[in-house]
Amino acid sequence: MYFISLLKFRKKPTKEIIAANIKAMKEEEKDGVKFHGIFWTLGRYDVIGIYEAPNEKVAMKSQLRKSEVLASETLIAIPVEEARKLVD
Repeated sequence: MYFISLLKFRKKPTKEIIAANIKAMKEEEKDGVKFHGIFWTLGRYDVIGIYEAPNEKVAMKSQLRKSEVLASETLIAIPVEEARKLVD
């Protein structure tokens, strides 16, 4: 399953917070999360993450690991080729 997370920093990012986030991402990869892109952005959200996870529970666990530092809004994404098959 694909997920897109829209994230806002709860605290000012520091080198320590970034290092902890990288460590958490490595743990998430052990749970089957595969990151396709992480982008720092200007505007309403600070970061956008695009990743795959085996299911919603793994994706939620991933977000909970970082919830002290990042507020998230996560969307489930379906590749356009699969979505088109759903149209009658």
